[in-house]
Amino acid sequence: MNITHAKTREVLDAFEKITAIPRCSKHEEKIGRWLMDWAAENGFSARMDEVGNIVIEVPASPGYEDVPIVVLQGHMDIVCEKTKTSKHDFSKDPIRLIYDGDWLTADETTLGADNGIAIAMAMVMATDKSTPHPPLELLFTVDEETGLTGANALKPGFVKGKILINIDSEDEGVFTVGCAGGINTSLSLPLVPVDLPGKYTTLKLEAGNMKGGHSGIDIGLGKANAIIVMGRMLREVAKKVELLLVDIKGGSAHNAIPRDCEAVIAVPADSLEAVTRIVRDFETVVKKEYHGIDPDLSLAVAAGDSPLAGAYSPASTTRAIQVMLAMPHGVAAMSPDIEGLVETSNNFANIRIEENILRILSSQRSSVPSRLELHTARIESVALLAGGHAKSGEGYPPWPPDMDSVLLKRSIKVYKKLFNKEPVVEVIHAGLECGIIGDKYPGMDMISIGPTLRYPHSPDEKVRISDIGKIWDLLAALFADLKSEA
Repeated sequence: MNITHAKTREVLDAFEKITAIPRCSKHEEKIGRWLMDWAAENGFSARMDEVGNIVIEVPASPGYEDVPIVVLQGHMDIVCEKTKTSKHDFSKDPIRLIYDGDWLTADETTLGADNGIAIAMAMVMATDKSTPHPPLELLFTVDEETGLTGANALKPGFVKGKILINIDSEDEGVFTVGCAGGINTSLSLPLVPVDLPGKYTTLKLEAGNMKGGHSGIDIGLGKANAIIVMGRMLREVAKKVELLLVDIKGGSAHNAIPRDCEAVIAVPADSLEAVTRIVRDFETVVKKEYHGIDPDLSLAVAAGDSPLAGAYSPASTTRAIQVMLAMPHGVAAMSPDIEGLVETSNNFANIRIEENILRILSSQRSSVPSRLELHTARIESVALLAGGHAKSGEGYPPWPPDMDSVLLKRSIKVYKKLFNKEPVVEVIHAGLECGIIGDKYPGMDMISIGPTLRYPHSPDEKVRISDIGKIWDLLAALFADLKSEA
């Protein structure tokens, strides 16, 4: 690792401290207290609202007192994903960092650069004496990853600034100025338990080793969804072997494409060889489909370790498989206005059985509110037609792009002067808190930037180290440009 930028090492040192603190979504208490203590130690005024959002007020550098307040914004929580072989406990274990050339990654877990790098960069900027800055408000939100609920809870007056720089984008040299809105839908289907017939045994089916990824950024890549693959595998087995569903679980966060899914089934005791052959043949088919996208995809069958206490009725089993097959996943529509931009999609995110109820979670996104509503209604209809129930959350709004933004024009000018090239200006299919913040604080001029990040929401997540210095230089130059016109 060869770090040439003066501030990159300081940002990485701060990030390493952050990665030692548990901060899965909805469990940000420790990182919140740590940030409040840090603010107090540095003499900064800070406040926390009732849900745990924090704003830290940083006075202006000498000579910058008349420059408008700038809000530096990021979120405290992370998506807690790990490989099947990892023993990591996100509730207490520090994330183990791996430096690999110009990339920083983690040992079989998500790295948490989404969005710990934003927090680290804001902290170092606030305390650095060599980089002059205007009055700053460091706005750190909770629970971004499970539905932007922290941003949704922001109250009037919590921040005063009208210029906001979100540091949650994932490509250096790209300015994000708009994003999709989203909504989550929970489906439930009652299952009828039955006693197992005589001479039945349990088998465990596994669909795994898929890459997964971010359900907004990566949804257009056509990656395999382990739950979808499992539904197809169950159908293939059911064509030739009498089976009853015993249990199923797959997926994790609403915004992570499922990488693994397991199902326990009950079949006649003499069916192991037949099921093994079916799974092997289907694996050949599905690996061919995804050979260029998910080359490590694997299917397996093994003797089950569940007690032979019971299963679910043939009708319940059939209905569960049909629901898995009927559930949409992936791109529903592309934008007619922006080439290559996914407009509407959903992620078939999670499946499990709890108290004889099959529970499914789907996460929809769209930059067009009416199409988000329509696609959500379609997904709800899957459960309703199967005799189940559906409940959708309140969701969050899209962030409509403002190509006349003063901050955007200033950022483009500064970037060109710094790096002698044009930045890319884009709208993304992922969700950013800017849409909600813009609704909460009318007149807020916003842009989203960040160092290059790859494979967020998966154990392959990594951040490009050399980009951290570029983002620092961009912020410093923006601050100087703001002073020049103050």
